[in-house]
Amino acid sequence: MAVCDAGGSLLAFNRMEGASAVSAIVSQGKAAASAGFGRASGALQADSPVIQAIIPSMGGRMLPAQGAVPLHKNGELVGAIGGSGATAQEDEECAQAGSAAL
Repeated sequence: MAVCDAGGSLLAFNRMEGASAVSAIVSQGKAAASAGFGRASGALQADSPVIQAIIPSMGGRMLPAQGAVPLHKNGELVGAIGGSGATAQEDEECAQAGSAAL
């Protein structure tokens, strides 16, 4: 699980023992995309051509794939949490649980 601030910078990260090293990169990319656009990362997959054009210009830091949700405090976007390593749906469910715990 990766937690980032509203600018997409990593704040916290935890990887389960035995999890794929790739999942570390993927979870951070999902969280950065969610924070950058203030929406669940999965919603960005089939989004407008404008968003799809912007993402590559962000230096490869954002991954518009299901598994991350934005974090809000007092109605303000403060970051996002993303997961990777399970199915996309399970990644998002874990992110939602993490969001609820925060």
